[in-house]
Amino acid sequence: MKFSVITATYNCEASILDTVKSLREQTIPREDIEWILVDGGSTDRTLELIEAQDFHPDQWVSEKDNGIYDALNKGVRMATGDFVGFLHADDMLAGPGILYHIGCAQKNSGADAVYGDLQYVRPLEQGGFGIVRHWTSGIYFRRKLKWGWMPPHPSLYLKREIYEQARLSNGEYFDTSYTCAADYDFMMRILGKYEVEPAYLRMVLVQMRVGGISNRSLKHIITKSKEDWRVIRENKIGGPHTLAWKNLSKLQQFFRR
Repeated sequence: MKFSVITATYNCEASILDTVKSLREQTIPREDIEWILVDGGSTDRTLELIEAQDFHPDQWVSEKDNGIYDALNKGVRMATGDFVGFLHADDMLAGPGILYHIGCAQKNSGADAVYGDLQYVRPLEQGGFGIVRHWTSGIYFRRKLKWGWMPPHPSLYLKREIYEQARLSNGEYFDTSYTCAADYDFMMRILGKYEVEPAYLRMVLVQMRVGGISNRSLKHIITKSKEDWRVIRENKIGGPHTLAWKNLSKLQQFFRR
């Protein structure tokens, strides 16, 4: 099985080396990883640092884009692997065997998608990372969608053909009219409209540094809630209770380690 792992970057010199290291340490053969780098035209040392590593992108582009979802669309168009996932510049695969375990889960289940758990982490002064939030996804049931359930998007790996089936009318995969909820919209489409049945891998697949796009400020959280509500209405899955439970369910993540 070949994995296409897409990394979107823009001025990420402070974190990109941890991302590269987590990919380089994967135990599956290097030829089974297609690393795709989509850079938004970084003006810091992001590209210089990547070039200095012994693990380089198989495909890459660096140019001005129209936001994160435009970058993700570019990455998916470039992908040639059997399974496609995202590993952003603030994220790390949680261990050397992550892609191996995802591949085993897919082969054993025959599922078109595999997802797992996610941890939000913060760098520690003494080195390493401390866990801030622990997102335990749980087993998928379609009825959960009406109660705000979603797998963590960075932990979701899909067969490439699912992306092709779920294209929008303009040919894109992620709706760029959203600024921070196009991943939620995409997952609502594949799980709701296309009825993809994902397999749950009961382990932490990704560690995400706090301060990412979805938890940057109160203003951004309000914008995210407005866009989530639009996703719920346009996909016709759930109602006000869906949005309420989607936000309230995050509270328990702070008490799980």
